Amino acid sequence: MADVNRGNRPLSPHIQIYRPQLTSASSIFVRITAIACFVMSFFFIWWLLAASSSENAFAFIDGLMRSWLGDLALLGLTWAIFYNMLGRLRHVIWDLGYCLEVKTSEKLGIGMFAGATVLTLITIIAV
Repeated sequence: MADVNRGNRPLSPHIQIYRPQLTSASSIFVRITAIACFVMSFFFIWWLLAASSSENAFAFIDGLMRSWLGDLALLGLTWAIFYNMLGRLRHVIWDLGYCLEVKTSEKLGIGMFAGATVLTLITIIAV
Protein backbone atom coordinates (compact mmCIF):
# COMPACT_ATOMS: atom_id res chain seq x y z
CA MET A 1 0.00 0.00 0.00
CA ALA A 2 1.28 3.47 -0.83
CA ASP A 3 2.46 5.66 2.01
CA VAL A 4 0.09 8.60 1.67
CA ASN A 5 0.08 11.30 4.31
CA ARG A 6 -3.61 12.23 4.30
CA GLY A 7 -3.50 14.31 7.46
CA ASN A 8 -1.51 17.26 6.10
CA ARG A 9 -3.64 18.29 3.15
CA PRO A 10 -7.25 19.42 2.86
CA LEU A 11 -9.75 16.99 1.37
CA SER A 12 -11.54 19.71 -0.60
CA PRO A 13 -10.48 23.08 -2.06
CA HIS A 14 -9.52 25.37 0.77
CA ILE A 15 -10.66 28.98 0.99
CA GLN A 16 -7.07 30.20 0.49
CA ILE A 17 -6.65 28.45 -2.85
CA TYR A 18 -10.23 28.39 -4.14
CA ARG A 19 -11.11 31.17 -6.57
CA PRO A 20 -14.84 31.94 -6.79
CA GLN A 21 -16.18 31.48 -10.30
CA LEU A 22 -19.03 33.17 -12.12
CA THR A 23 -20.98 29.91 -12.35
CA SER A 24 -20.72 29.21 -8.63
CA ALA A 25 -21.64 32.81 -7.75
CA SER A 26 -24.71 32.73 -10.02
CA SER A 27 -25.75 29.37 -8.57
CA ILE A 28 -25.46 30.74 -5.03
CA PHE A 29 -27.44 33.80 -6.09
CA VAL A 30 -30.22 31.55 -7.41
CA ARG A 31 -30.51 30.13 -3.91
CA ILE A 32 -30.49 33.62 -2.36
CA THR A 33 -33.26 34.80 -4.69
CA ALA A 34 -35.30 31.70 -3.81
CA ILE A 35 -35.02 32.61 -0.12
CA ALA A 36 -35.98 36.23 -0.92
CA CYS A 37 -39.06 35.02 -2.81
CA PHE A 38 -39.99 32.84 0.15
CA VAL A 39 -39.66 35.74 2.59
CA MET A 40 -41.68 38.06 0.35
CA SER A 41 -44.45 35.46 0.12
CA PHE A 42 -45.17 36.17 3.78
CA PHE A 43 -46.05 39.77 2.87
CA PHE A 44 -48.46 38.50 0.23
CA ILE A 45 -50.05 36.15 2.78
CA TRP A 46 -50.20 39.02 5.29
CA TRP A 47 -51.91 41.17 2.64
CA LEU A 48 -54.51 38.44 1.92
CA LEU A 49 -55.18 37.79 5.59
CA ALA A 50 -55.54 41.51 6.28
CA ALA A 51 -57.97 41.84 3.36
CA SER A 52 -60.13 39.11 4.85
CA SER A 53 -59.95 40.29 8.45
CA SER A 54 -60.54 44.04 8.82
CA GLU A 55 -60.43 47.30 6.95
CA ASN A 56 -57.81 48.81 9.27
CA ALA A 57 -55.48 45.84 8.97
CA PHE A 58 -55.77 45.91 5.19
CA ALA A 59 -55.20 49.67 5.08
CA PHE A 60 -51.93 49.25 7.00
CA ILE A 61 -50.37 46.52 4.86
CA ASP A 62 -51.74 48.01 1.64
CA GLY A 63 -50.25 51.37 2.57
CA LEU A 64 -46.94 49.68 3.34
CA MET A 65 -46.89 47.84 0.03
CA ARG A 66 -47.82 50.99 -1.92
CA SER A 67 -45.12 53.11 -0.27
CA TRP A 68 -41.72 53.70 -1.85
CA LEU A 69 -40.30 50.96 0.37
CA GLY A 70 -42.97 48.53 -0.82
CA ASP A 71 -42.38 49.53 -4.44
CA LEU A 72 -38.66 48.89 -3.98
CA ALA A 73 -39.33 45.51 -2.36
CA LEU A 74 -41.73 44.50 -5.13
CA LEU A 75 -39.22 45.62 -7.77
CA GLY A 76 -36.56 43.46 -6.12
CA LEU A 77 -39.02 40.59 -5.86
CA THR A 78 -39.85 40.86 -9.55
CA TRP A 79 -36.15 40.73 -10.45
CA ALA A 80 -35.58 37.84 -8.03
CA ILE A 81 -38.44 35.82 -9.54
CA PHE A 82 -37.09 36.26 -13.06
CA TYR A 83 -33.49 35.53 -12.00
CA ASN A 84 -34.56 32.41 -10.14
CA MET A 85 -36.69 31.28 -13.08
CA LEU A 86 -33.79 31.71 -15.50
CA GLY A 87 -31.45 29.93 -13.11
CA ARG A 88 -33.79 26.96 -12.88
CA LEU A 89 -34.05 26.94 -16.68
CA ARG A 90 -30.23 26.90 -16.86
CA HIS A 91 -30.17 23.84 -14.61
CA VAL A 92 -32.71 22.08 -16.84
CA ILE A 93 -30.47 22.80 -19.83
CA TRP A 94 -27.49 21.40 -17.92
CA ASP A 95 -29.50 18.33 -16.89
CA LEU A 96 -30.19 17.65 -20.56
CA GLY A 97 -26.43 17.68 -21.16
CA TYR A 98 -26.16 20.98 -23.04
CA CYS A 99 -24.02 24.08 -22.41
CA LEU A 100 -21.69 22.37 -19.96
CA GLU A 101 -18.51 24.01 -21.24
CA VAL A 102 -17.04 26.61 -18.88
CA LYS A 103 -17.20 29.52 -21.34
CA THR A 104 -20.80 28.70 -22.27
CA SER A 105 -21.77 28.36 -18.61
CA GLU A 106 -20.25 31.74 -17.84
CA LYS A 107 -22.18 33.30 -20.73
CA LEU A 108 -25.37 31.75 -19.34
CA GLY A 109 -24.61 33.31 -15.95
CA ILE A 110 -24.23 36.75 -17.51
CA GLY A 111 -27.33 36.10 -19.61
CA MET A 112 -29.33 35.25 -16.49
CA PHE A 113 -28.47 38.61 -14.92
CA ALA A 114 -29.16 40.54 -18.12
CA GLY A 115 -32.31 38.55 -18.88
CA ALA A 116 -33.75 39.09 -15.41
CA THR A 117 -33.04 42.82 -15.69
CA VAL A 118 -34.64 43.09 -19.15
CA LEU A 119 -37.70 41.07 -18.10
CA THR A 120 -38.07 43.25 -15.01
CA LEU A 121 -37.92 46.41 -17.12
CA ILE A 122 -40.49 44.98 -19.52
CA THR A 123 -42.75 44.20 -16.55
CA ILE A 124 -42.34 47.75 -15.19
CA ILE A 125 -43.23 49.24 -18.57
CA ALA A 126 -46.20 46.88 -19.04
CA VAL A 127 -47.63 47.66 -15.61
